[in-house]
Amino acid sequence: MDREKLTYLLIRTLTYPFSWLPYSWIHCIGRMLGTVSFYCMREYRKRALSNLALANDLALSSDELIHYAKKSFQNLAINCLEYPKLFRENRLSHVIQCENPEVAASLYEKGQGIIFFCGHQSNWEVLFLDGTTRMKGIAIGKPIKNKRLYNWIVSIRQKNGGTIISPRNAVREGLRALKRGVFMGIVGDQGMPDSGYSFPFLGRRAWTSTAPALLSYKTQCPIIFAATRRVKGGYRIHYSDPIWPDLTQSVDGEVVRIMNRLLTLLQESIKDSPGEWLWQHNRWKQQTLQILYKRFRQDCICLILPEDPELFASIQPHLPTLKQIYPRDFIFLLVPDRHRAAELIEADEVIYYKHLEETLISDYRFKLIFNFTSYRPIHKHYEKLSAFEVLDLPTLKSLAAPHMAQGQEGDLSDILKRALCRPGSLWRHP
Repeated sequence: MDREKLTYLLIRTLTYPFSWLPYSWIHCIGRMLGTVSFYCMREYRKRALSNLALANDLALSSDELIHYAKKSFQNLAINCLEYPKLFRENRLSHVIQCENPEVAASLYEKGQGIIFFCGHQSNWEVLFLDGTTRMKGIAIGKPIKNKRLYNWIVSIRQKNGGTIISPRNAVREGLRALKRGVFMGIVGDQGMPDSGYSFPFLGRRAWTSTAPALLSYKTQCPIIFAATRRVKGGYRIHYSDPIWPDLTQSVDGEVVRIMNRLLTLLQESIKDSPGEWLWQHNRWKQQTLQILYKRFRQDCICLILPEDPELFASIQPHLPTLKQIYPRDFIFLLVPDRHRAAELIEADEVIYYKHLEETLISDYRFKLIFNFTSYRPIHKHYEKLSAFEVLDLPTLKSLAAPHMAQGQEGDLSDILKRALCRPGSLWRHP
């Protein structure tokens, strides 16, 4: 038996009993499993904590960061445990209720295509399940590696007559469906660094696909934002007023206006219940795939500069190289107070310290640390918080060595490029 099939059968077997439990019991068990996952899943815990800390508009304390990160893990665990229940039950009206279905119904009855926009809130699966009980609809679904498991999930999503389409067919199929008066569902809160559009999402620049607004403009169809909340034993859905494209305005201007409005509605909904959003995904990623190795593609970088004047002077000229490598990422500098007058690179924030002990700040934002000092406690301290890695000069030299010509040492800029970046991007083989 192949590994994919074995994994699928194991998941189906272990989760089958949940198909017979009440939703209130599933939610209770999910909260317990989510708490355990928070402590066991190190990578996702770090990302969730860092993302919550990066959300300036939430202004959370350290205790609140941990609280909402746990809630997010609990929410995700509940979602996973609910799939067997959603698969078995034919009628879900006692669980899922839309507070104002008439907003979409009046448009649908006229044969008007509708775009539904939502985020990874609460259990986002219930939006499509509820909508397709009243209307014909399609939604974009990104396949997962396990085809058997994905086909099972698709069968749940399509149980009320809806159709799931792949991202590569989204534009073509979306245009056809909307012109026929069918609704299209889009989960639009993924990070898209290749996009030319960004929005200060929760107070932090986030790159986002403009596909929903472009489809709206091209098809003259309105967009409705759909928010979901988990309540005792079920879910409540609320629709926004339709957002119509203004065809008298330019497409570029309308795309920005519509996307700004949609993301404003989404972030306000998240503020109402931060623990029900998927904080584990890379919402604020700034890097594309072309330059950096995956392990170094982190959105929030902290550079800790040394006290020693000679070492500081040797590193300072190479700081622009790091800015070249991370041109859009959120960069923070920890700088010795004695070098306050030194010329530095542009950064999101500069934090000055007088003693090396003061570099050990309780800041969950930093996902990658460059420690240019010889102060070792920095490594352990930040790896306990949200840093996936702490890089010092010896580590960088070791990473760059295989990409150097025999006998070549290179300066710090060469070392940084060859240690962090893919061949052919900012450097080439000798």
